[in-house]
Amino acid sequence: MRIARGVLGGLLILIGAVWFLQGINVLPGSFMTGQTRWAMYGGVAVVVEVGLPWTAKRRTGG
Repeated sequence: MRIARGVLGGLLILIGAVWFLQGINVLPGSFMTGQTRWAMYGGVAVVVEVGLPWTAKRRTGG
């Protein structure tokens, strides 16, 4: 289960980074390119995924 969470977390960070880069017009080639909304979605996805392990540790006391 821990491995699956790690893989899914890594994918969410990667997807969020792609969304962010397309939103700020660095990665061209899709309908998301140059759309500020996608930059915000990507930034939120990355921040949430980076923060989840910290909050999980804090809740379990570990």
